[in-house]
Amino acid sequence: MDAAAPARRPFLRHPAQVVAVAFAVAVAIGTALLYLPVSRRGPGGATFVEALFTAVSALCVTGHTIVDTREHWSTGGLVVILALAQVGGFGIMTSASLLGVFASRRMGLRSRMVTATESRGLELGDVRTVLLGVVRVSVLVEAVTAVALTTRLHVGYGEPLPSAMWEGTFLAVSSFNNAGFVLRSDNMTGFVGDPWICLPVIVAATIGGLGFPVLLELRRQFRFPKLWSLHTKLTLTTTGALLLLGWAFLTFNEWRNPATFGALPWHERPLAGLFQASATRSSGFNSVDIASMNGGSWLVMDVLMFIGGGSASTAGGIKVTTFALLLVVLVAEFRGDTSVTVFSRRVPERVYRQALTVALVAVAVIVTSTLVLVETTPFPPDRLLFEVVSSFATVGLSTGLPPQLPAAGQVLLAALMFLGRLGPITLGAALALRERRRLYEYPEGRPIIG
Repeated sequence: MDAAAPARRPFLRHPAQVVAVAFAVAVAIGTALLYLPVSRRGPGGATFVEALFTAVSALCVTGHTIVDTREHWSTGGLVVILALAQVGGFGIMTSASLLGVFASRRMGLRSRMVTATESRGLELGDVRTVLLGVVRVSVLVEAVTAVALTTRLHVGYGEPLPSAMWEGTFLAVSSFNNAGFVLRSDNMTGFVGDPWICLPVIVAATIGGLGFPVLLELRRQFRFPKLWSLHTKLTLTTTGALLLLGWAFLTFNEWRNPATFGALPWHERPLAGLFQASATRSSGFNSVDIASMNGGSWLVMDVLMFIGGGSASTAGGIKVTTFALLLVVLVAEFRGDTSVTVFSRRVPERVYRQALTVALVAVAVIVTSTLVLVETTPFPPDRLLFEVVSSFATVGLSTGLPPQLPAAGQVLLAALMFLGRLGPITLGAALALRERRRLYEYPEGRPIIG
């Protein structure tokens, strides 16, 4: 009698690998759909690079474009883009798990592990409950935003009701998922002074950028801040501080710029500053010409885009909790503290080591990619750096360079969007799961620092 054959190991053993492959498959499907002639407005179909770039940008909720979204894509193509943005905002495995929950009312252990990995913070036992909560929050925010935008477009701008509903719904989904796609060639510049359009977009994008764990905790314990977790406190505090600082700096720095805020009535400039500050969190909308902004504004926006939004959110970047932990570590080191504490909680050393690793890897990717574009294109380094950071942080703000880049440069930006959407997820999960305890220690050495 033959010995029992050894069990075959799964091809994708690490949950993070499953997430990466699922995103790659979704990109391939989206590219194929957009490549079809029916997805493009007018005769012929989109080029492969146009379809690939747009599919990656939509699925990775970035909003970068190399063609005019409304003029280039047909209604079918726009529906594909909207669907990719919605699925990308939820997360591929989160969306797949939702389908499984609705179909069979249960989830297997492997599905719960993969979904928890992608969601970055969900416990295995409550994944199903949290997923249903995610759907409720998403539908509620998108529906309220869509109603507000539709009403304003119909009443304030005379748009026919069907057209207003389509544009309002598209913009609501794009806002909450921080996707950055707009059905207008001038993005949001036509609404720069309209608070009835700008404020709902700001609120929806900010809520989407907080992260589902934070939203669900706020829903349960909104009236009891003392019971909030350290993650929620860090996310809310850092998000609020960065939004206010970005708002103040951009408004002040662009106040007299005749090509941006200076051309607006004085009472509209604070709204424009708030809108652009919130857009750097990851929504990627622009209500003024980004290419005409001052160099200092670009640099500050680079920093804000690099930091991004909350973990397990629709936003990109290294995440606000990563930045906050590094800042707290810096303060603790200057004070000479032997441990790192924040909000009366001690942070384990392994956590801020992971934060440092994520940040340094992101810096390395951005510097390397910028160097490649500087050496292969004729454009100035500051504009190329802006495009690279915006792509990697899945923001989508642009100085107008992507359509002018060669195909190789556009593919590089697409790769950065893909890496930026998955990088923090896969790297963070890999670092957490690879943690091991060593049974011995080497003698201590002290190299000279500084």
